[in-house]
Amino acid sequence: MNNKITLVEKTVVISSSGREEREETLAVEEPYKVALNDKEIGTSMVLATGLEEFGAGFLFGQGYITEVGQVREVLVCPEGRISVHADVEEGSEPKEVIITSGCGGTGKISREMLEGAFDPLNECSITLNEVNQFIREMLQQSPLGPTTHCVHGCGLWADGRLQGFYEDVGRHNAVDKIIGAILMGKIPASGAVYTTGRLTSDMVLKCARIGLPIVLSRTSPSSLGLAIARRAGVTLAGYARQDRLNVFNAPERIIC
Repeated sequence: MNNKITLVEKTVVISSSGREEREETLAVEEPYKVALNDKEIGTSMVLATGLEEFGAGFLFGQGYITEVGQVREVLVCPEGRISVHADVEEGSEPKEVIITSGCGGTGKISREMLEGAFDPLNECSITLNEVNQFIREMLQQSPLGPTTHCVHGCGLWADGRLQGFYEDVGRHNAVDKIIGAILMGKIPASGAVYTTGRLTSDMVLKCARIGLPIVLSRTSPSSLGLAIARRAGVTLAGYARQDRLNVFNAPERIIC
């Protein structure tokens, strides 16, 4: 597999001023197979960073891994395979999945994840000043956004600091990497999530199922994303900028 996450390509810029040759930096997406206890579950196109976390988060979204502590080991193979070893029931039947709004079919969730009651969330709150710092630190984490204009970022804020940050060509994948980091015990399972992607049903659902009480986005939620936030009691805010939030549900966790 190609281990590079960016490459440079020549382009021709055509404008009213004429033609101009220019080099542009592109994000590299590659297919990675995800296996659970040596059984292949699926394949996704990803940016080759945070692959261990992605593997665990991907399996959470598919309904195979359900809680923190189940993941024992994750191995990333050079040939494009992420092998997750976890304490889950052996020989389980393939999960019925729903194809969501993810581009290229990357947005998939198990039907059982969508249905049923929600467990209590891991309660916390966040101040508007912390939101400002959260967004500022997110934007400073990587040059990939401003250099490629082709990636989404997702971060987790807890205990007054940025606990984790991941990027990917897919907004779902970036969230899966945060979820995977929680499942692997790398970051806490409570706090606020901020994503640069829109908050569709599966994005909100994964955060709610892992117990995260605050979900923020640079853009907006969908109607079903909001409905799920209301069912789960998640604080859902869109159009997040420094000094401004548009809170669609449960604003009491945002402290001015």
